[in-house]
Amino acid sequence: MPDRPVPDLGWDAADVAVADAVAACHSALGRPVLVGLAGAQGSGKSTMAPRIAALLAEKGLGTAILALDDFYLTREKRKALAETVHPLLATRGVPGTHDIGLLTRAFDALLAGQSAIVPRFDKGSDDRTGTRTVAGPVDVVLLEGWCIGARAQTDAALVEPVNALERDEDADGTWRRWVNRRLATDYAALFDRIDLRILLRAPDFAVVERWRCEQEAHLGLRGMTSEQITRFVQHYERVTRAMLAEEPADLIVDQSPDRVPVAIR
Repeated sequence: MPDRPVPDLGWDAADVAVADAVAACHSALGRPVLVGLAGAQGSGKSTMAPRIAALLAEKGLGTAILALDDFYLTREKRKALAETVHPLLATRGVPGTHDIGLLTRAFDALLAGQSAIVPRFDKGSDDRTGTRTVAGPVDVVLLEGWCIGARAQTDAALVEPVNALERDEDADGTWRRWVNRRLATDYAALFDRIDLRILLRAPDFAVVERWRCEQEAHLGLRGMTSEQITRFVQHYERVTRAMLAEEPADLIVDQSPDRVPVAIR
């Protein structure tokens, strides 16, 4: 996609550009659309989503926001995966730790003009905490999540570990191969249904840990320590690095190390 010059680029300009792209997609297809909003941890997806919804409302378009994080498997189900597949699957986050069937049913209902009941996930307690009803009908279903659009890697790319977590806790590659298979199957089927993919692109992976620390600060005493964050972020590193390199999106918002939008393309 060619660069789109935007004067005085910042969050306001980025929001307008994204909302315009969503509205154009809806107009072109003439039906409710599924929009994916991706970005590394701490990139600002969850705060951008309601701003986009507000701008779309000004255009007469109703938006339902779904967060991929709310569809994490329960702690009990991740514990079962840890026992039967690999211990690292006890930690939420990577492909394979979401209930893709439940998510698909939710956006299917919304795209069909119905309401959907979706789970709530609390990161402080690391488990689901009930449900909420998302009312339909809507014109746009905005699905935000860190790995939206991510693609499976080749077998050769999985051989060498990308960090200490993979080297020390997944030495034979069982965990990363299992995650990759999920990306190649049920996640790929989900992502193929997205009508417009938007990526908030971090300048590099090095800033992600700092951004995640800032997120945890908002959780107060329930948040993770800096040491826990370092290990936690390594679970996401492989897929995040691949997304930064491959840019699997239709519209990309490049960010500075301080999360300020610096280009739209």
